[in-house]
Amino acid sequence: MASQVSAARYGKDNIRLYKVHRDEATKTHTVTEMTVCVLLEGDIQPSYTHADNSVVVATDTMKNTVYVLAKQNPVTPPELFGSIVASHFPAKYPHIHAAHVKIVTHRWTRMNIDGKPHPHSFLRDGTETRNVDVTCRRETGITIRSGLQGLLVLKSTGSAFHGFIRDEYTTLGETRDRILSTEVDSTWEWNLFKTLDDVRKLIPNFDVAWQKARDITLKTFAEDNSASVQATMYKMADQILAAVPQVNHVDYSLPNKHYFEINLEWFNGLKNTGKDAEVYAPQSNPNGLIKCTVSRPGASKVLSKL
Repeated sequence: MASQVSAARYGKDNIRLYKVHRDEATKTHTVTEMTVCVLLEGDIQPSYTHADNSVVVATDTMKNTVYVLAKQNPVTPPELFGSIVASHFPAKYPHIHAAHVKIVTHRWTRMNIDGKPHPHSFLRDGTETRNVDVTCRRETGITIRSGLQGLLVLKSTGSAFHGFIRDEYTTLGETRDRILSTEVDSTWEWNLFKTLDDVRKLIPNFDVAWQKARDITLKTFAEDNSASVQATMYKMADQILAAVPQVNHVDYSLPNKHYFEINLEWFNGLKNTGKDAEVYAPQSNPNGLIKCTVSRPGASKVLSKL
């Protein structure tokens, strides 16, 4: 049967990277820990169809390249480092047309000891990560998606869900007051960068945008009198577009972490439902999952994360 490889990419996943920056003037250290994935595309079909490895950049070479580039360049903001790594491979190897780099930055927070920031000690205060996806395509440019993931939030009131479709399959009751909890997964896509120098010009904006997106997410979650997860996540995305003009698209994926009331009337008529509810049963699954992409008016259509 005549066949061909219609799409292929390969690379090195789970490259663990830690870098320390030592400020000799203040004797203060700053640490960054990342997990990096590199995938390459190009004229690599012969390695699949003819067992010809002459077109293969070894994945171990990719790992070594990441470490060398981390030594020679700053690794923060991750948008810059991802762009440096992604730009390297099409520039180095003529038959490689595109490089995809995903960076997950793990959370290390400086310790406060006796009310003062410690110069070289840190703690892991949550599973939240700062994520970046960068693609560099020859003749096209650099696309960057920034994001945050694993931010677990909960509020004990200020959320409702009613007015939804009811039919013979519906058992869920309507509520004007419920616990709302979710684990935030949000990304925002930047305008296309033509060159690595264009990325460098925007270096200060990446950290600012991440902080704004995180602050908007938390503030809106806390203060919105939520009619639904859908309504709240749209408000979050809309505000991020307003706050970061270089971003055209914002994605949210919010699983609904359910907490169910427990009827305790069986125990001497003990009331624990409705306005009397205090004890709940956290649910692991199944759970609702709500996603959306919100785009700036007139922005070019992109392939969504949905």
